[in-house]
Amino acid sequence: MSAPPTPAPIAADGADDATTVRLEFDDNALLIQLFGSHHAHLARIEQALDVSLNARGNVLTVAGDAGGVNVARAVLDSLYGRLKDGMDVDRDDVDAALRMTGPGGAGSVEDNPVIRTRKRHISPRSPVQAAYIRAIDEAELVFGLGPAGTGKTYLAVAKAVEELINGEVDRIILSRPAVEAGEQLGFLPGDMREKVDPYMRPIYDALHDMLPTQQVAKRLESGEIEVAPLAFMRGRTLANAFVILDEAQNTSAVQMKMFLTRLGENSRMVVTGDLSQVDLPRGTRSGLRDAVDILEGSENIAVVRFTERDVVRHPLVTRIVRAYEAVEKRRGTGARYKKGGGDKPDT
Repeated sequence: MSAPPTPAPIAADGADDATTVRLEFDDNALLIQLFGSHHAHLARIEQALDVSLNARGNVLTVAGDAGGVNVARAVLDSLYGRLKDGMDVDRDDVDAALRMTGPGGAGSVEDNPVIRTRKRHISPRSPVQAAYIRAIDEAELVFGLGPAGTGKTYLAVAKAVEELINGEVDRIILSRPAVEAGEQLGFLPGDMREKVDPYMRPIYDALHDMLPTQQVAKRLESGEIEVAPLAFMRGRTLANAFVILDEAQNTSAVQMKMFLTRLGENSRMVVTGDLSQVDLPRGTRSGLRDAVDILEGSENIAVVRFTERDVVRHPLVTRIVRAYEAVEKRRGTGARYKKGGGDKPDT
């Protein structure tokens, strides 16, 4: 990464914790993206950190309490570094930098992993996302648990594509339990691809974000990328592969054991799911909960838990997740997610 701008304190006025720093940027062509249209990015940083940002040419003055100024400086440094490395900066990237650098964040974004695919470079947008990417790099089996919108599946698919492109694996296996049809896909119209597609659409969407459309089609045709329902994993050994099981909260304990034991030599497996969205019949314990209870703490197995703070979709999604969690706590349904608990609430 190119060196960030060097900030120079120019004054400290008012209380001891009041600080003003001056940031000078050496490439004026990047400032439109850095500052945002009509300085929208600067306004977002000001609002989030309660600081004042004043741009004049290629010089930006940051004023406020010392803590806010330091975080604003780190946020701007990281965003400018992205631009210097040829990546774009949009509103979501500003929000991500604020999450990564602000209160409760990682404190620095300089060493965060970046996933490189043919169509885009993907950086973590929360400290837990950064931990998740590192866990996938380091462990052979990773469980990603948490609510919708936290990037569990998207980042796993991105890592799978990166490793396939780099020749680290020979193929990608993407699977989901087709709970809505009871995995009795023969009752659905069409050939096997048409039967499976409705359940796999989120995975296809992620693939098309990482690879050109023609490459997705070519690799699906050649078998380098395979998308299949969980029932089709039985009896196989998946070697030299990056294997992803999505929506794993809807597996039974027997299905989960079957899937996990498919892991072959030189393979990596990522299992994702949201234990607050279990669609199994009443009284059926989620295989995801069962597997985490049994395997957490084992060597070469990582469990990463996302929360509503890691939701990176529309801000309204975060508020929706929080609202539902609050209602579940009031109703006493939260107990179903505790270790040893069931997976369906009483009504």
